[in-house]
Amino acid sequence: MPPASVTPASTRSAVFRLAELIQESDCTVALTGAGISVPSGIPDFRTPGTGIWENVDPIEVAHIDAFRRDPVRFWSFYRPRLHSLGGIEPNPAHHALAELERRGLLAGVITQNIDMLHTKAGSEAVVEVHGSIRSASCQACDSRYELAAMDSLFDEEGVAVCAACTSLVKPDVVLFGEHLRAEEMAHAEALAARADLLLCVGSSLEVYPVAGLPSLTMARGGAVAILTQGPTPYDGDARVRLDGDVARELPGVVDALH
Repeated sequence: MPPASVTPASTRSAVFRLAELIQESDCTVALTGAGISVPSGIPDFRTPGTGIWENVDPIEVAHIDAFRRDPVRFWSFYRPRLHSLGGIEPNPAHHALAELERRGLLAGVITQNIDMLHTKAGSEAVVEVHGSIRSASCQACDSRYELAAMDSLFDEEGVAVCAACTSLVKPDVVLFGEHLRAEEMAHAEALAARADLLLCVGSSLEVYPVAGLPSLTMARGGAVAILTQGPTPYDGDARVRLDGDVARELPGVVDALH
């Protein structure tokens, strides 16, 4: 086995092949999941030993019913998460996608992440299908609060309540038990359906409806490339498959472009 600092020939070949696919594509779209943010210090959800849900039942703390039934417990989990995510910075994989967009080689990023790292890295055409932590909204009067203003909303029990009407305030993220936002999902489906190349980065491609997006690309004759650790249902369909460090491999693809 080569030293960790040496990139195997098979990986280099796949990186150059992916660069070729991007250059040949008239419409490349990225689909990203939790794995792209792991190099920034954000754990993914299901990896044994390190995943967010390893010691916490998501149905108990991150379900819409939990928010309504026990907002104290909900916010005891979510408030520290808001603080930690707010201070995280994008890694080279996020910057690589922003650079592809800047060069006119990427039509958009569809992300399952709520961490805002794509926009922090400079990507502009971002579809956040699960919402983001940048804001929260009152469930009664629809007052909206930016992340920076959230701390002032918490009462003595640690629950965020609206400054205007004292009703519950919820982060503008899609919780378990909620449907994805129709407008964002329709935008994501439209992008995937017209993509010549769908670049899937850091996603297990197992959670629907987002997991169905590669099928839309392939149905119109487009190609799928996968950069993620661990198996996905689309591995056999992928034109290029990379399973190393996305923060190294994705910038390598950008460097390989003519």
